[in-house]
Formats: sequence, C-alpha cells, structure tokens
Amino acid sequence: MVATETLAAELAARGFGPLALWGRGVDIDLFRPRPGDWLDLPRPAFLHVGRIAVEKNIEAFLRLDLPGSKLVVGDGPEHRRLERRYPEARFVGAKTGDDLARHYAAADALVFPSLTDTFGNMVLEALAAGVPVAAFPVPGPRDVIGAAPVGVLDHDLRRAALGALAVPRAACRAFAMERTWRTSARQFLANLAPVAPR
Repeated sequence: MVATETLAAELAARGFGPLALWGRGVDIDLFRPRPGDWLDLPRPAFLHVGRIAVEKNIEAFLRLDLPGSKLVVGDGPEHRRLERRYPEARFVGAKTGDDLARHYAAADALVFPSLTDTFGNMVLEALAAGVPVAAFPVPGPRDVIGAAPVGVLDHDLRRAALGALAVPRAACRAFAMERTWRTSARQFLANLAPVAPR
C-alpha cells in the first residue's frame, strides 16, 4: 500500500506490485475553521508549518515579497538562523494539539515550499481548517491537491501564495471532509485480501 499515485508509479516502474492506494487522513474535529482574530499580525497572514530544516525549503517562502505577514510554526536545526535572517517573519516555535489547530485556522493561506515531501500532512490539516494552500507543482502537493480548487500550485511560489487568497475557505473544508481518518481506515480495509487457512 502506498500513499500517493506518484509513489505507486515510481514503485511500479521499479518492478514492485501489486500496489494499492492508501491515502492519509486528517482529524476534522481538531483541525477546523474557527475565529482567527486573536492573531495580532498584519493581514493577510501567510503560514508555514513544519520542521525548520534545509530540506523543507522554507527559505523559498521567507524570501517572498508578500503583503501582510509571515508566520512560521515549528522548530528544527535552521530555526535560529532563519529567525535572525528574516526578522520580519514571526517564528512561534513548535505547536501541538489545539494550539496548532488554532494557528492553522488563523491564517489566510498555508505556503508549502517543500520540493521533496512525498505527502505533507500539513496540507490536509490546513485544508481542514478552511485554509487554502500555495505550493510548487511537485509530488506531494500535486498528489494531495491535484486539480481541486483548494489551492494554487505554481512554479512561481509568490503567484501561488497570492492566488491562494482568492480560494473559498468553504471549498477547502469540504475537500478535507472527504479525507478523514475514517475514510483512510475504510480504504485500508478495502485493500486487505483474505488469506486461505493452511
């Protein structure tokens, strides 16, 4: 079982099979739309969530000339260096549970600059909170979002971020509602095959 069509194609090309899709899910009760007026930042608020490390390509987001503000949730080896280099961005450290969910919901768009993630759970978490996604058109975001009208995939990340602001939040939430952990569990069970007793 593989999480995305891209991974299935790569494995099939290397001779693996049979392969079945088993998508990931999102906790739609925790990650949900809620008021974001507590966030004391100029609008629009562009959010990045994840480990702050070189391979996440976060600097591609931080370098963007965007209106409003940039909010970075997470921690990692590049945290202090990037915080010093980009003082105009708000780095709030790692968040979990309800605190993390509130940060998602308070944002106007999630910017996902990774070029290497094979899925990106934060994409589903943002969508469940009603927050559109901006990303490069690479495996991961392309597999999760595809052509759905819940974000903008563009080789120009600034254009994607600005375009995401026009995406209806209700469409993001509706998309995530079809990708719950219950849906993921059903997909897993449907992939199982009975084994004949010996």
